[in-house]
Amino acid sequence: MSARCQVTGRTVGFGNSLSHSHRRTRRRWSPNLQTKTYYLPSEGRRVTLRVSAKGIKVIDRYGIEAVVARLRRTGVHI
Repeated sequence: MSARCQVTGRTVGFGNSLSHSHRRTRRRWSPNLQTKTYYLPSEGRRVTLRVSAKGIKVIDRYGIEAVVARLRRTGVHI
């Protein structure tokens, strides 16, 4: 499974590690992904999402119902 937030779409970032001698080696920054289960009152069931910390804040701001509706409009199967 790819390291991708289902809500915000955040993915892995790539770049260089820079040592003291300025030798550059490739590295990656993984998003802070969490597996969270939310209850959808309108459907009477729970959904499990793989979201980043920023995605959790988005769900807290707009509500799980609005976020799931937006995901379904974009074609995500939940």
